Amino acid sequence: MSLPEPHPRFATGTVAVLPPQRRRLAIVSTSNKLCGIAAYTGALERHLADVFDITVIDLDQYLMRSRHRAVRKQADAYIKKICNELADFDAVNLQVEHGTLGHETEDIFKRLSWLIVAAPGLSVTLHTFKLPASLPRDFAKALLAREFRKGGNIWRAYRRNERLSLGIARRLREAQRQKPVSVIVHSRRDARHSRHLYQLDNVFDHPLSFLSTSEAAAITASAARRRFALLERLPEDSVLIGVFGFLDAYKGFGTTIRALHHLPKNHHLLIFGGTHPNEIPVGQPIHPYLSSLFEEAYVDTTPYDRMANQASPSLSLGADRYLAELLGNHPRDLSERIHFMGALDDDDFLAGMAICDTTVFPYLEVGQSASGPISQALELGRRIIASRTHNFLEFAAYHPNAIEFFDIGNHLELAERILARPQYAARRGPPAYNVETNKAVYLAANSPLAAGASRIRRLGAAVSAALPRRLAGG
Repeated sequence: MSLPEPHPRFATGTVAVLPPQRRRLAIVSTSNKLCGIAAYTGALERHLADVFDITVIDLDQYLMRSRHRAVRKQADAYIKKICNELADFDAVNLQVEHGTLGHETEDIFKRLSWLIVAAPGLSVTLHTFKLPASLPRDFAKALLAREFRKGGNIWRAYRRNERLSLGIARRLREAQRQKPVSVIVHSRRDARHSRHLYQLDNVFDHPLSFLSTSEAAAITASAARRRFALLERLPEDSVLIGVFGFLDAYKGFGTTIRALHHLPKNHHLLIFGGTHPNEIPVGQPIHPYLSSLFEEAYVDTTPYDRMANQASPSLSLGADRYLAELLGNHPRDLSERIHFMGALDDDDFLAGMAICDTTVFPYLEVGQSASGPISQALELGRRIIASRTHNFLEFAAYHPNAIEFFDIGNHLELAERILARPQYAARRGPPAYNVETNKAVYLAANSPLAAGASRIRRLGAAVSAALPRRLAGG
């Protein structure tokens, strides 16, 4: 398959020919609403219902994520129970985000291995694609400096990465010799790694897809600012800029706040998301990342506060006329132009995205393979401005002339792009890669023909390698 068109047989809007009887497909995933995979699994369940008889098997996150020895044993028993049930299905799809299978490396590896062995026919959707890495030089430095705790942490991180990259790939190679095994990834880069580095035979790549054309149209038609009480007092001419997801440093929301300083006062920033429940420690008055956003926006601070925090000569407030200016609200205070919309349910989250004039994805580079919100924004026909991460560049390869880019952290470039006219015209019709092409991928990946195609490719490679030798021998 060539890079420009990795799946030429899946034309836009095409639905694969249905078999006379739907195959029974088990999707092993998490239904935990705190995980984006749950939303994607829900979309798959809706869109694949007419080509498969689907059963979603939940990975109970209380059991999977526990560190307590007794509960970890219960989690192992829970996975073995799932393994016993898989024999009743024609095919099994594993939605793999490693953390949903456990906290400890060995728990993740053994549980995933059990599921791979138990599935009669298997497709694995890798939401995070791990690559093997060399042992960092800091490991030797830590040992030489007798910093054994630091060295131990480096070694454990290295072993975890190796186990969840090369180790899992080895399990999949073993399985593909015995039964149909397919791998689904979300970028062409990850597809190449799967084929060439991990030597997996049956590999499909497709970006995340959530909304059909009719679903997106219904959301857009019903979305209105009046749906959100927090926005009722905004002037009609307000320009709405949206960022999305749980508050986390890698999301880069601070870049958007810095850009807001350089935008007209009618531009407002809507932050759809809140602190992740797993990041709520006991007794902490405010999450450090949320506090950093307040600092970027000069919230609850005065000019005197900022000057006092800098290394400068002590300031004497001798004149009353300067006192009010120095102790009043900071002139750069953005508190009236930033709106924390909270952690919303799926319907409100998508409606909020639909009312935004511009959606911004200012992420830092953290090695992600895919992003659900940017896929949803594209399906809703929103204007998208994204940081130039590998993840978003790969996403744009599937959707050319749809994403406007700025360099990571460059808030001035971001501000200029928001003010400029859109770089691309609004899309007409569904994107080239959509829920129908995704459906075709899942139908092919979970077909009994998948194993035959793999065997044919291996046989063809063997014949191609042997033919020159035969010809050379006369």
